[in-house]
Amino acid sequence: MKPLFAVCAVALLALDVWAGDGAGTLNGAQVAPLTNHAGSDFKPTWSPDGAKIAFYSNRDGNFEIYVMNADGSEQTRLTNTAANDVAPDWSPDGTKIVFVSFRGRIRDQSREIYVMNADGSGQTRLTNTHRIEDAPAWSPDGSKIAFDSDRDGNFELYVMNADGSAQTRLTNSRGIDRAPAWSPDGRKIAFDSDRDGNFEIYVMNADGSGQTQLTNTRVNTRRLEGAPAWSPDGTKIAFIRDFEIYVMNADGSAHTRLTNTRRIVDAPAWSPDGSKIAFVWNTDRGFEIHRMNADGAAQTRLTDGRGIIDRDPAWSPDGRKIAFDSDRDGNFEIHVMNADGTSQTRLRNP
Repeated sequence: MKPLFAVCAVALLALDVWAGDGAGTLNGAQVAPLTNHAGSDFKPTWSPDGAKIAFYSNRDGNFEIYVMNADGSEQTRLTNTAANDVAPDWSPDGTKIVFVSFRGRIRDQSREIYVMNADGSGQTRLTNTHRIEDAPAWSPDGSKIAFDSDRDGNFELYVMNADGSAQTRLTNSRGIDRAPAWSPDGRKIAFDSDRDGNFEIYVMNADGSGQTQLTNTRVNTRRLEGAPAWSPDGTKIAFIRDFEIYVMNADGSAHTRLTNTRRIVDAPAWSPDGSKIAFVWNTDRGFEIHRMNADGAAQTRLTDGRGIIDRDPAWSPDGRKIAFDSDRDGNFEIHVMNADGTSQTRLRNP
């Protein structure tokens, strides 16, 4: 699930990743980074077994994909090209990483989807359109990858086999279709679309049939409704509407507002057991990570902004840790903390 608001995405590119003991405190807890260098690290992504974290970084000049142990040790560069490689995502079995690369681009902003083994070997280009191929998302069984692309003129959703074969267009609208999100059982794909004038949440079967609009704000909230995130049991979808987090049943019924901040709220992330949602809240202190119960109760601040940006919360598979990136030390680094916000640690590069 991609953050909805560009302001978060751009601002967070300057942050480092955090996880444990270090610089500062929150409610008496030590705060420390997992990475520590002059570049910026972004978008921590846990391996399915929780043993490793992939991320992308420009520490060596341009953005490349890196991986490290969950404690920040053995930070290893997996890609090494003159172009930017970003947005790593682990296959469900943990053996592969899909990512987006600008290598070999012919026109401005064109990018392609690649896949590699978890150790960086076997880097393989899956798409070859010289257009914008983006937002790759593994199916739960690892057999397919959904993505969005403007190869046919405007952004539509596509799916392909994990080896890049059988690339198939799923949507065909006059608007923008983007950000595919698989249901946990792999039978459905939720996505954002402005095909009816403003961005709304839609769902379809995995083969593209049965496309159904789930939200209908009836006002022009272009770019302010989206970022669908399935609950682990597949019964609910969290999403953003007008800078607030809502949840609805998977069929689009029972829309419920969970936050009431009148500020920018983004990046809802379900805990693995579905009982909690972590999110980013732009408070008076800065962009902070908060947590709440799945019904919106018990909203709790986990990080203290104080003029900095904490973003991209990612739960560990066992639900005990949350990784995030932060610019609290001047540049973006990866950090990790306990699910209650204690023991914030930057994942240092030894």
